[in-house]
Amino acid sequence: MKKLQAGTKNPQELQMIDRRTMLALVLSAIPVVACAKPVKAEILTVYKSPQCGCCGAWVEHVKASGLQVRVVETDRVAEKADQLRVPEKFRSCHTAEIGGYFIEGHVPAEDIRKLLRERPQALGLSVPGMPIGSPGMEQGGRRETFNTVLVDRTGAGKIFHRHNVASTL
Repeated sequence: MKKLQAGTKNPQELQMIDRRTMLALVLSAIPVVACAKPVKAEILTVYKSPQCGCCGAWVEHVKASGLQVRVVETDRVAEKADQLRVPEKFRSCHTAEIGGYFIEGHVPAEDIRKLLRERPQALGLSVPGMPIGSPGMEQGGRRETFNTVLVDRTGAGKIFHRHNVASTL
């Protein structure tokens, strides 16, 4: 066994110093993390008629997905859609807004989450009309194919996601 020279630390002592240093670094970072501002969850504000059952069912769908929802009961949904610049051809029975985007109609929650993750340059998403099988428009096992449309800042739309598409295998 080789002797250590005077002033040289043995390997076990070096390992302990490294552990202590690591522990000190970890502990010094805790106050920074603890003081960090919490990220505020975005709230989906839904404007809907008090009499509309399918709108209520859609609200339950987005709540069940974990999105935070605020509901505004109003008979002036079209006025809100006008304010948010929802083109007529992309309108439905209720209008919502989140993160600077409009959400028009029975848009699936997964599409809203994708929109918020990707943050495209757009006005919002729409599921025009009220397709059977879209969230809030369930009728047993009956399902129509429908599209979620991404509406760009000029008011033009393109397919964002296709739903209830039959497999062609």
